Amino acid sequence: MSSLRDLAVIAVAVWGLMPGKAAAQTFGYGRAATPAEIAAWDIDVRPDGTGLPPGGSTAKMGEDLYIVRCASCHGDFGQGEGRWPPLAGGKDNLTDDRPVKTVGSYWPYAPVLFDYIRRTMPFGAGLSLSDDQAYALTAYVLFLNDLVGEDAVIDRATLHKIEMPNRGNFNRVDGQEPDVTGIHCMTSCRAGPVRIHSDASKR
Repeated sequence: MSSLRDLAVIAVAVWGLMPGKAAAQTFGYGRAATPAEIAAWDIDVRPDGTGLPPGGSTAKMGEDLYIVRCASCHGDFGQGEGRWPPLAGGKDNLTDDRPVKTVGSYWPYAPVLFDYIRRTMPFGAGLSLSDDQAYALTAYVLFLNDLVGEDAVIDRATLHKIEMPNRGNFNRVDGQEPDVTGIHCMTSCRAGPVRIHSDASKR
């Protein structure tokens, strides 16, 4: 049974949602965020490169930084260490039972690699890299996947132009035409009878 206190909280919440009440109700603390505060959080980078900051670097500049900040988890050559995921490899195996989904084999857009590195890497220390360092590591990971040369300059003018190998196997979700060709199965896709196994990893 609800206590009287619980009922009072519910009553206050409902009253606050009544027409004409919600807009006028304030709690007497806090303030509107300043433009500078909003800008500090508004750092997302879109697949087309929108939002990429100034700066840039090369894979050659990123190699030493990768060894110091990334290799302990992702391996010297992006092969992964222990439970940490590989960043390179997995070419042409996405249809295997256990595909290796790496930056080079799976990711559809290069700019989101920069976004992910800057926001979350190194693990536990996201946003600790400068923009130039994030560009350098982005370049190096792309280099490990044979997608750019070691001297190629990666910046907001060039990153979105890199063609990722798996780009054509993703559908766009912005109302545009899909970026794939062929017929896509939406219903009754599996041919033949359905078989049930005790081990979900087997077919």
